[in-house]
Amino acid sequence: MALSRVYLLRAALWGSAITSDPFVSRRLQLGCSGLVLGAPRSSKLHLSPKADVKSMISYVVTKTKVINEKYHRFLDRNFPRFYVLYTIFTKGLRMLWADAKKARRIKANMLKHNIKFHQLSYREMEHLRQFRRDVIKCLFLGIVSIPPFANYLVFLLMYLFPRQLLIRHFWTPKQQTDFLDIYHAVRKQSHPEILTCLERTIPVISDAGLRWHLTELCSKAQRGTQPAVNDILVLRECFSNHPLGMNHLQALQLKVLSRAMLLTPHLPPFLLRSRLKNHTTVIHQLDKALAKLGIGELTSQEVKSACYLRGLNSTHIAEDRCRTWLGEWLQISCSLKAIPGAATWKGHAIHLREETRS
Repeated sequence: MALSRVYLLRAALWGSAITSDPFVSRRLQLGCSGLVLGAPRSSKLHLSPKADVKSMISYVVTKTKVINEKYHRFLDRNFPRFYVLYTIFTKGLRMLWADAKKARRIKANMLKHNIKFHQLSYREMEHLRQFRRDVIKCLFLGIVSIPPFANYLVFLLMYLFPRQLLIRHFWTPKQQTDFLDIYHAVRKQSHPEILTCLERTIPVISDAGLRWHLTELCSKAQRGTQPAVNDILVLRECFSNHPLGMNHLQALQLKVLSRAMLLTPHLPPFLLRSRLKNHTTVIHQLDKALAKLGIGELTSQEVKSACYLRGLNSTHIAEDRCRTWLGEWLQISCSLKAIPGAATWKGHAIHLREETRS
């Protein structure tokens, strides 16, 4: 059949005398009409390959969601305790992934527009600071899970030591409250030592007026009285320079301040000083950005997180009192060039006030 069509087409093109035959002419007309019109089309419409792929992906996603929902109901019905851990773990992974994408966008924007860390907004600075700490805390688990078949050990360690190895995304609400209380208890143990260090510094101060103000400050702390902001600001020279400036602190004072700021004190003095400088510099930059933004723009959770970072156990304190405390902190921090002594002292002083109220 195909050969006959080729023959007829060749005859039509060459103008052969064969076309004089009526039978051949009729076959030629039919063949040409068939070639022009083509075979009859099917009434069904066929999708393009791209549309077929999209429909297939949509179908797979829908089926996966249905199977996932059935699996969740099965776990919730038959293994309720495991389902709670499973839900927290999956939500924590999604939150950590969202934090990573946001941190990447912030970093890309910094590189694109040549922006430094201290030039970011308060929320961007706080996000990068917290995400960096989360990554460092997860680094140990990442190293442990490298050897073959070490995943089982990692899951066991995560279950036995959630406070030490997991970040806040993988804590239950009760664990978050309990762990923050534990961390603050560690921080609280350094408060009497801070007061002792301040008292031992009094004879070193050459100015008689500053000696008197520091003595009054220590006396108020021992009595549990809340010092005014001016009681601390009048000592800005002591906290910014000798003898309580960062470059003039002794090894014992560096260890006490490190414990008060939840930094490890088991390092050489020069490393302790460097870590304290970096930590307090970041807090000082956050304070400037927060003063520019305004405390009123923060949500309740942001206010409590900001207070906890600066030394106050805000988990059991009302929001309005946290905002008042944070305002007093900013008033001191933005008035000083270096904040470690004054900032830690302010956290200790208001912590004493909150203890006396409760």
